[in-house]
Order: sequence, then structure tokens, then C-alpha cells
Amino acid sequence: MPERAGDPGVDDPRSWSADEAVGALYAAHWQRLVALAASLMGETASAEEVVADAFVALHRRWDRLADRASAVGYLRSSVVNGARDVLKHRVVAERRRPLPDPAPDGPEEHAVRAAEHGIVLRALDALPARQREVLVLRYQGEMSEQDIAEALGISRGAVKTHAHRGLSALRAAVSRGFEQEQP
Repeated sequence: MPERAGDPGVDDPRSWSADEAVGALYAAHWQRLVALAASLMGETASAEEVVADAFVALHRRWDRLADRASAVGYLRSSVVNGARDVLKHRVVAERRRPLPDPAPDGPEEHAVRAAEHGIVLRALDALPARQREVLVLRYQGEMSEQDIAEALGISRGAVKTHAHRGLSALRAAVSRGFEQEQP
């Protein structure tokens, strides 16, 4: 609490300056607010940051605070909202974090992958030229149907037809190739 001996409003938060209010509220409520945030967030370091941010926000807004007597409620709400924001950010960051590189393949995996790759390439080479072009542009070139149509000078419908027929033939040829590879 602010120290103003003889001042009748010494216990009244409405008469405090921002510095006096934050000092008094910090001394009285810091630990409980950190415990609240830590309970919500599961750890203390970020909880302390959230509580510190709440006190900074209170200090900035003190002169505009409608009901200074409810400053503790304001702090509590700020802490809860800050903890929620941190938790939401963690979820988003976790979703965007790249997957770890897979373990390097051993010689057996390389041999199997090379054999599979060879089967697919032979099957692709066996397709009619237009089907092969459409599939290569679509899946290796990552082009849209419209872009493929323009590049090859054919309609989008023709692109769809060639892609469908090419994929069907490729699936059948790859299945036969895998069956032939089995002992």
C-alpha cells in the first residue's frame, strides 16, 4: 500500500497513482497470481512472464481503469487470458514444427526403394506419350489441370481423361511389376 501518513485515502485504490497501485498489488498478489498461471500452464517460467505482463498492462491502463477497486480482478483476468494465449501459441507452434528427419535408410531399404522406383519408372515409360506427359506435369511438375492443358495445347477435359487413364494403367503395371518381383 502507498505510504501517505495521515492521508484519508491511503487504503483507497482510487486515490493511488499507477506506481503505488502496482507496488501494493504486486506485494499482495504476485505469488498467488504466479501459482494460478503455473497451474494453468504447467510450468513456472512462462507463468511469471504472464503475470509480469499483466502488471505492466495494469500500470499502463491505471489512469483509464473504470473501477480501480477491482484491479485484482483485472489482474486475475489478465493472467488467465495471458495463460490461454501462451497455451494457444504452443499448440500452433507445435503444429507448425517440422517433423524430425527420419532415420537414415540402411542398405536394405535403399535396395527395396530402388527396385520399387525402377518398377514405377518402367511402368511410366510404357504409358502412351500423352498420358505420361500429363502425369509427369501433374505430379512431378505440380501443375494444375488448367496449366497442363495450356502447356500441352489440349482441353482440361482431355487432361482429366489422360490423367485417369494413365493412373489406371500405371496402377495395373506397377501391381504386375510387384507381383513379378515376389519370390
